[in-house]
Amino acid sequence: MKKHFLLFLTIFVFFSCVPGKDLVYLSGDPVDFKEIQRINNVPYKLQVDDIIYIDIKSTNKDLVTVFRKQDANVGASGQVGNNLGAGYFTDYSVDNYGNIRIPTIGNVNVLGYTVTEVREKIESELKKFIKDEENLFITVKLSGIRFTIIGEVSQPGTKVLFQNRVSVLEAIANSGDITDVGNRKAVEIIRNTGFEVKKFTIDLTKIEALNSDVFYIKPNDYINVLPLKQKAWGTGTTGLESLSTFVSIFTLITSTIVLAKNL
Repeated sequence: MKKHFLLFLTIFVFFSCVPGKDLVYLSGDPVDFKEIQRINNVPYKLQVDDIIYIDIKSTNKDLVTVFRKQDANVGASGQVGNNLGAGYFTDYSVDNYGNIRIPTIGNVNVLGYTVTEVREKIESELKKFIKDEENLFITVKLSGIRFTIIGEVSQPGTKVLFQNRVSVLEAIANSGDITDVGNRKAVEIIRNTGFEVKKFTIDLTKIEALNSDVFYIKPNDYINVLPLKQKAWGTGTTGLESLSTFVSIFTLITSTIVLAKNL
């Protein structure tokens, strides 16, 4: 009886705790650079509700001000504030028809265009008003990369990182990391391309993740960290926690049997 009990206890603890290797990121030997495939760097195409930053410069400053929005985060003293959310009010939001509205020019359709193509479209429109010798210079970029992360992370929610590109590891790190019962081997990335919804899976425990086409996320991606089966069992993430759970269950069963016999 004792042998059966010890065997059952060993099996229970072994299968109910989370193996240490499942908690480690990017395990394995680094791949030689010449063997790494080129990352799929397909330019992002703008979608409805995206927010883009547009800066227009020219030697004719008086004329350029006609086409520029007033910066809401610039105070009376002329000092720029540190309000990261100010871009929502000062930058250009893509409306439900795929347009942005620029002073004087009016509506410009940007739906399905890259930021480079948008810059070229705006340049073409502005050249109708500004002479070539006035050295027109336009910058167009996304106002940060927005993503939503859900599931087994410490801080789920929608976040914006003000970078040119964001890796899935950076997105997770800015969300408080994956919990001990989160599945690092099958992190889901759900992407709406504007024409279809795609789901990708990436194993973050392997060094090969750095070579994945989805290692760098796209704006408006959803990152879903699935739970491990240990969470459904409710047994604990370590051997000690699993042992404590087993002892509690065993104590409850033993007490119930003893009480039943005494009745």
